[in-house]
Amino acid sequence: MDKRALVERAGRGDHDAFAVLATAASARLDAAARLILRDPELARDAVQNTLVRAWRDLPGLRDPDRFDAWLHRLLVNASLDEARRRRRRPIEVEIKTIDEPAGSDSAGHLADRDLVERALVRLDPEHRALVVLHYYLGYPLPDAASSLGISLPAAKSRLHRAMLGLRRSMTADAHVVPGLEGGRTA
Repeated sequence: MDKRALVERAGRGDHDAFAVLATAASARLDAAARLILRDPELARDAVQNTLVRAWRDLPGLRDPDRFDAWLHRLLVNASLDEARRRRRRPIEVEIKTIDEPAGSDSAGHLADRDLVERALVRLDPEHRALVVLHYYLGYPLPDAASSLGISLPAAKSRLHRAMLGLRRSMTADAHVVPGLEGGRTA
């Protein structure tokens, strides 16, 4: 059965159709929430709230073909709500790729991922949400802006500031590599 038919059935109250949709989306929602919130417990809460809101509000979805974008918008809003509700030091989590199977990483690739992870955690949740939507989930910037409920110029400005912050963090971290003195290992 195609996704549109499942969304339409779920919108009419079919629990089984909604379960299929939720199961198909849950891993991707969890990965995105973890990237935004940097805390596995808060991410689970955000995904749970997203699915509850989706079930409750699905009858009002006008275009079943936009289900995925609508669901990601709900997730971003739930994640930002969680971040606001629990202002505390974020717990770092390992970023796993969303679409690719886990494979062997080279040492350089692991070091690069670690550098990006450390820089990403320093962004505030609103900037992180935009980076996750645009770069990790592959949303075009206008769609990411729409998902966040901000204008395209605001999204461009926010993305620019986020990228500057990432570059600044990554540059600072790259210069402070333990065990290296003058370009050689100690």
